[in-house]
Amino acid sequence: MLQLNYIRENKEEAIERLAIKNFDAKVIVEKILDLDNDRRRTQNELDSLLNEANILAKQVGELFSKGKKAEAEELKTKSVSLKEKSSKLAELLKSIEEQQFGLLVQVPNTPSLSVPKGKMPADNEKVYEGGGVPKLHEGAKPHWELAEQYDLIDFELGVKIAGAGFPVYKGKGARLQRALINFFLDRATAAGYLEIQPPILVNEASGFATGQLPDKEGQMYHSTIDNLYLIPTAEVPITNIYRDVILKSEQLPIKMCGYTPCFRREAGSYGKDVRGLNRLHQFDKVEVVQIVHPDKSYHALEEMREYVAGLLRELELPFRILKLCGGDMSFASALTYDFETFSAAQEKWLEVSSVSNFEAFQSNRLKLRFKGGESKTQLAHTLNGSALALPRIVASLLENNQCPEGIKIPKALIPYTGFSLIN
Repeated sequence: MLQLNYIRENKEEAIERLAIKNFDAKVIVEKILDLDNDRRRTQNELDSLLNEANILAKQVGELFSKGKKAEAEELKTKSVSLKEKSSKLAELLKSIEEQQFGLLVQVPNTPSLSVPKGKMPADNEKVYEGGGVPKLHEGAKPHWELAEQYDLIDFELGVKIAGAGFPVYKGKGARLQRALINFFLDRATAAGYLEIQPPILVNEASGFATGQLPDKEGQMYHSTIDNLYLIPTAEVPITNIYRDVILKSEQLPIKMCGYTPCFRREAGSYGKDVRGLNRLHQFDKVEVVQIVHPDKSYHALEEMREYVAGLLRELELPFRILKLCGGDMSFASALTYDFETFSAAQEKWLEVSSVSNFEAFQSNRLKLRFKGGESKTQLAHTLNGSALALPRIVASLLENNQCPEGIKIPKALIPYTGFSLIN
């Protein structure tokens, strides 16, 4: 959530920057500021009345102590009238604050000045490409056919048990999943991230704090009886560890990682682009999260970008990095890099990671602050990234490494799988 002070002091800049996200902010910003004027005026009036009521109360007490009952009763009547007016003003103030808050949560984060303009994925800016696209042998297959051929993943069994988008991993397919999870966690902890095993259900306050609610409630599975949400990413519970926390500046940066299953309804997704592992309702992912000093958040973002790139290099996968344009960014992000691996058999790029800096947008919702020395408390910056999401990594590994003998396992993974070839 944007800070009210920022909107108040930088109205035109906020409107201009939000336009890069193709969000027309002029009307809503004006409403927020009009309500802010009403709020401040009402607060001042209420404060004045409360102050007057306190003075009268003191005077009433003094008059009673001096035996001037009639005068005291007269002031007491006036005091009651002031309390009634104060009560009505307090109700009005609460209503104004609720209206203002309801508008503030509808405004997305302002994008970084380096975010390119654009409305769709085709407008994203490619900042890196490497690894070399493999040339496959004749008769190469997409991963869903390879999964069936080598009995790695049963998509139909998943439909029977739960529905489309819930695959069942078997044998070496299950072993490959576990190997990737352990590989990603080991690399993260070696890079200084503290491993966390969080809950996979969160309450409404947690969903709101990281920006999933109210923006993405339609994409989240909701346990209505308990009003809990299945997490779409480990970012939500891990970042919420520091909700309503005031840190000391020397505690920064805080680096955390965690493996969780993730759940997304993916409402409206259909067609050939969702075949196999391309788009699932349940999938596994290792997430990395950082909480940093505002002056260092973009340095941390570049560090995280290079860290994810290093994982893909170890997996020997061709990949590219895109800086997302304003129209392709998430509601809460200030700047996002997407990582895509090339799927040789499908002959297309598959997104496997997003690394984002949210600046103070999440922290404002989280009430996540830090303080150093005599300085005032200020909002920290939060960042997170997939490191990595498994389904499309598995799809790329199966397709790109297929050969007449089977599917080769990258060298970095062999100590985790215990085998070098799927055949």
